[in-house]
Amino acid sequence: MARTLRGRAATDRGMTTAEYALGTLAACAAAALLYKVLSGGAVEAALRAVIGKALGVHV
Repeated sequence: MARTLRGRAATDRGMTTAEYALGTLAACAAAALLYKVLSGGAVEAALRAVIGKALGVHV
């Protein structure tokens, strides 16, 4: 039984098409969420404040 399982694991070399599709979909969803968060007004204001404070100017 263990030999059969090891044999199957050795022949499984990578993702199938469905796994690639789900992985791509998850990556796109994460990128869209990150873009939405980073392009929001609160994050932009915080970044402007940090940059302004670092440079000593009001941005």
